[in-house]
Formats: sequence, C-alpha cells, structure tokens
Amino acid sequence: MYLTFIDGNWSEGNVPVMGATDHGVWLGSSIFDGARSIRGHLPDLRLHLERALRSAELLGLTCPYTIDQIEQLCRDGVAKFPTDAELYIRPLIFGKDGLLIPTTSGFALTLFDAPLPAFQGFSSCLSAQIRPKPSMAPTDAKASCLYPNTTRALRDAKQRGFDNAVVCDADGHVAEFATANLFFVSESGQVVTPIANGSFLAGITRARVINLLAEKGIQVEQRSVKPIELSLAKEIFNTGNYGKVMPCTRYEQHDLPIGEITKLARDLYLEFMLEH
Repeated sequence: MYLTFIDGNWSEGNVPVMGATDHGVWLGSSIFDGARSIRGHLPDLRLHLERALRSAELLGLTCPYTIDQIEQLCRDGVAKFPTDAELYIRPLIFGKDGLLIPTTSGFALTLFDAPLPAFQGFSSCLSAQIRPKPSMAPTDAKASCLYPNTTRALRDAKQRGFDNAVVCDADGHVAEFATANLFFVSESGQVVTPIANGSFLAGITRARVINLLAEKGIQVEQRSVKPIELSLAKEIFNTGNYGKVMPCTRYEQHDLPIGEITKLARDLYLEFMLEH
C-alpha cells in the first residue's frame, strides 16, 4: 500500500507532485527525510521532521506546513494502515516558482509498506566516489541533489559484486556507507564512528545508538578513520532509518562476524523503539 498527501488530500499510489517547470525539477531544490512506523511505534519522528524543516531552510525553501501539522499528518497517515504495518514515512519539500532562487515551495508526504529488513549481513567495498566538502554542496541538508553521487557509488559496488560502498571525504578519511552511517569495533576493542566533519549527515539513528550504548557503559569514539582500519576491524555495522542497525559481514576481502556490539546496538535500538 502506498499513500500520498499533497494539496490537502490523501490519495493512493505514486501521485505526481511537480510540474515540468517547477524549481525542484530543473534546479534540484528539494529535500526529503525518512522516518519509520513499526507496528504503530514512531521512534524519533519529531527529530526527523525537525531535520526536514531545517534542511528546507538551508536550501531556501519555506514549508507550507508547521512541524505540528506535519506530525499530525504522519500520524493520520499511519492510522490508515493496519496496526501491524511496518512503514516508511517520507516528507518532501520542493521548490515551485522562481528563476534561480525558489520563491514558493510545495510539500508532499508519502507513506508506504517497507518491512524492517532481516538482521543479516551485507557486503561492502571502498568506493572511488567521495563526499563533497561543505563548501562544495549542501552537505548540511538532506538534499535530494546529493544522492546521484550515492547511486554512482552503489552502482559501482554492485558491479564489483558488493551490496554497498564505503565512501570517504575529500581528505581521504572514511565518511560513511553510501546509504547509512558507519560504526566499527577496532583491533583494540574500541567502538568507533567517523567524526561528523560536515561532509556527511550525522544521522538521527546514529546519535540514538551512540546514546543507547553509552547508557550501557560503552563509549563510542568519534574520530577521523583511515580506510585501512576497516580491513582490521573486528566488527562493522551501519545505522540508518531504513534498517536501523545492520551488520556488515564482508568488507572488501575481509570476512566479519555479526559481533556482540552489533547485536547489542540492534537490541538496544529495538527496545527503545518499542517504548516510543
């Protein structure tokens, strides 16, 4: 099932939202965000919506709805699905009028069935693509225009026989996976995640996992990471809205277990989710 809210109405299916001359179509002025409803639980929904509005502002867009109105729309949409549904919630804000600078903005909200993926391993390789510096692109926003680089990294990885890709920043340090933030357990047993340096979005699920692990006495070190460290890691996992916590079981030619920290991070997140 797929629901779309636009122009004050709910409709089923993939409803057209932009015209051929809308600013978001030909100049890429659009942002989106992703949230989850898992059997009626909406973890960190408000934080995702706050980020959506902040991203819109950074691209010069003005959302026609307040955060309270969007949150209520999300909850109204979830109520239209079965109570056991596992959903992806995706608000979209896009430029409509304006020559080079958007002067008016549109809003659409989509909800669709997207079961939480099974907790099983994925493979990854090091990508030749790099994340742009903050001075080169709107890296502080969840901007749609950043994602063609992501799809290039994924396409190249799949051609090499991998599921995902590790992308570095312009200085050659590990930034994240192409589609999610990255964590690993070092040779010495330290849990590490690349420090947020502006080249990638430090995600909401990333922050939640860091805090949940800290509550159990496990500190996550946030620092610059060299690619070679991943080849020596004891565990690697990702965090992101779609899969929440997922294990990487092969990096390049390095096989990895689904380790205890990865399992704990997943379990802690699911416990948190069931409380919200």
